[in-house]
Amino acid sequence: MTAVVTGGSRGIGRAIVERLCRDGADVVFNYATSEEAAADAVRAVQADGGKVRAVCLDLTKPDAPEQLMEAAEAHLGGLDILVNNAAVAPSPVPLAQTEAEVFDSVMAVNTRSVFLTMRYAARRMRDGGRIVNISTVNTVRPVPGIAPYAASKGAIEQLTAVVARELGPRGITVNTVSPGATDTEMLRGANPPEALQAVAGMTPLGRLGEAADVAAVVAFLTGPEGGWITGQNLRATGGLA
Repeated sequence: MTAVVTGGSRGIGRAIVERLCRDGADVVFNYATSEEAAADAVRAVQADGGKVRAVCLDLTKPDAPEQLMEAAEAHLGGLDILVNNAAVAPSPVPLAQTEAEVFDSVMAVNTRSVFLTMRYAARRMRDGGRIVNISTVNTVRPVPGIAPYAASKGAIEQLTAVVARELGPRGITVNTVSPGATDTEMLRGANPPEALQAVAGMTPLGRLGEAADVAAVVAFLTGPEGGWITGQNLRATGGLA
């Protein structure tokens, strides 16, 4: 079993890489800037007996998504799983003050790269494969100031729905996972502690999500027991949505 994970050096992406490796997959993931974090992720997986390779590619670059897929396929010898996790989330800014360049950069990573990796997978993935795209609870619980981010994630939810129909005849499933408030470096960097406490109190389970919680949902969808689920958006939010 082989897998490609975008944005796999930190947070939810790293948890997905670690979980897929524990489940027996040979994984290639990309990172854009943090070589140290990527190297740490590789060391942790290899120490646990997993097979993983990190590739430095910035998905804002037009050719990077397909370069990643080509490099991964050449290394892995075939493609069984694709998890589109990489995303950028700028600090909240009202739409009236949002620069067009910000919209373009968010869409390049969060949507265009997903389109291109999925297009590659549609052409090259082995029959019976699995594609999972990571979205966000904010497509159903919108908050002010995140218009480009929410728009970019809404777009991949629609890509998922369409491509699931297209690839179903080949036994390839395509799903979305939408995390809620998940305790990562990104979340804590963008929110004060009192805001995180408030969100945790809004969930029936009374806590923030962990990256491993989301990775477990991805593992289910990419594993043998998830083969009858496609075209769906699983909201891993602890009941927040």
